Amino acid sequence: MSSARPRRAAVTGIGVVAPNGTSTETFWKATKEGISALGPVTREGCEQLPLRVAGEVHQFDPEAAVEERYLVQTDRFTHYALAAADLALDDARLGRVDTDASPYSVGVVTAAGSGGGEFGQRELQQLWSKGSRFVGPYQSIAWFYAASTGQISIRRGFKGPCGVVASDEAGGLDALAHAARAVQRGTDVLVAGATEAPLAPYSVVCQLGYEELSTVGDPDRAYRPFTSAACGFVPAEGGAMLVVEDEDTARERGARVRAHIAGHAATFTGASRWADSREGLARAIQGALDEAGCAPEEVDVVFADALGVPEADRAEALAIADALGAHGRRVPVTAPKTGFGRGWGAAPVLDTAAAVLAMEDGLIPPTPHVFDICHDLDLVTGRARSAELGTALVLSRGLMGSNAALLVRRRSHSEGGTV
Repeated sequence: MSSARPRRAAVTGIGVVAPNGTSTETFWKATKEGISALGPVTREGCEQLPLRVAGEVHQFDPEAAVEERYLVQTDRFTHYALAAADLALDDARLGRVDTDASPYSVGVVTAAGSGGGEFGQRELQQLWSKGSRFVGPYQSIAWFYAASTGQISIRRGFKGPCGVVASDEAGGLDALAHAARAVQRGTDVLVAGATEAPLAPYSVVCQLGYEELSTVGDPDRAYRPFTSAACGFVPAEGGAMLVVEDEDTARERGARVRAHIAGHAATFTGASRWADSREGLARAIQGALDEAGCAPEEVDVVFADALGVPEADRAEALAIADALGAHGRRVPVTAPKTGFGRGWGAAPVLDTAAAVLAMEDGLIPPTPHVFDICHDLDLVTGRARSAELGTALVLSRGLMGSNAALLVRRRSHSEGGTV
């Protein structure tokens, strides 16, 4: 019988393009300092719409990050993905990975909720105003939620297992778990994550159908989960990509192992049935703990979903207590996304990136704009909190009813495997 150690999924690279930073370093600096990037919606065509506040990415030049031939056939959400993937691969020292030697050793998996709404709207306006001859050939692919996976793999020559996850906001965690499982099955490297660009007029109008969306005009008051003033969530664009690879392969080439994806589980409890999400999220947490072989008291920090809807916030607080027991009322909880927005499927990937960085720095980032907590949680507010962090739990729920939990650990634990 073979005594070979099971393959472990390690995070070796992080790439971020977010409202509060267009690199991992700038993102983390703003996040740990609690600097808010929420502000008025400035996208052309959105001026008269009820959505007043969002997390926009301002310091990003797509022409400097992506070649022209890819720019013209892709939407803003794919521009973010291509740039974040480059940053993650460079961070993992795989910027010049030799795909000619082993093209099937690297795959890509992304999650997307909004797709390429801006590109699609522009082409449809051309159709209506000028006719079919003025619609570009890339309309058929740029809007598609799988576009980022396809373009990253084509641009880089990656021929390993590729896929896309479409399961609400929680899909960001599901994509990371999908990557980890592909590594366990034998693929060396997966580029995984999510980016979104939901701030074009058509996309915003679609979102206005969700009663959970905040339409408050004051950036300091628009997104305040876990408080009596909770009035919904603020949407955001941008996102993050991670490099997930086999730990032994990474160490052999001298790469830094930043964390391990240790456990994941997902459930479904129905659209906007927030009271039911209590049980669904608790079961997801328990499933992630079981898969990682992790006891509740080993969780050092929770990155909350933080929807900002009173019923949903209450369900999440109760789910944490249900799954973690007495420890659930003591463990530090944070929701840094209140400072840069809840970017649909990208939101939990940014939280996962922040969780890895928090474990490295021994620092729990604060929850901006939030005071006067009305739930039984040890929510970190005001300023960052120093703590020895070895295990982080990241939570996410989608407006259509998906729930997911991902457990990330700083070091391998022999008692538990990876996802």
